[in-house]
Amino acid sequence: MTLQDRISADMKEAMKAKDKVRLAALRDIKSKIMLALTESGGQATLDDAAVTKILSKQLKQREDTLAIYAEQNRDDLVAEEKAQADVIRVYLPQPMGEDELAQAVASLIQELGASSMADMGRVMGVASSRFAGRADGKAISALVRQHLC
Repeated sequence: MTLQDRISADMKEAMKAKDKVRLAALRDIKSKIMLALTESGGQATLDDAAVTKILSKQLKQREDTLAIYAEQNRDDLVAEEKAQADVIRVYLPQPMGEDELAQAVASLIQELGASSMADMGRVMGVASSRFAGRADGKAISALVRQHLC
């Protein structure tokens, strides 16, 4: 079962269970998937990597919104955004720890034979696809800069 199929099936379950928060999060994800499908030229499904990218973007938006609501002392909205972010996290792979990510980036740099900042784009391209959904792009970039400087 693809990730897209799993989200659709879980959306039906959330409807049956009348779980409003989970249903709202899944509907939003499903709408983003449908939008990506129309942009991609009429494909029937997206591969799991594309769905993971959509999920990562949705999670980042939820976390940014959560921070804004917390800053404005809107506890009612904070709880809702946190609950929806938790629903999205279920579908994403486990994030890499700092040590694991640092080790993976160092290994990748050695594998690619990168030695200077001129190689940053090449390393980031491979790292972004290899660690998609498991690590934040800013964290990857900071580690790559640290190793290449």
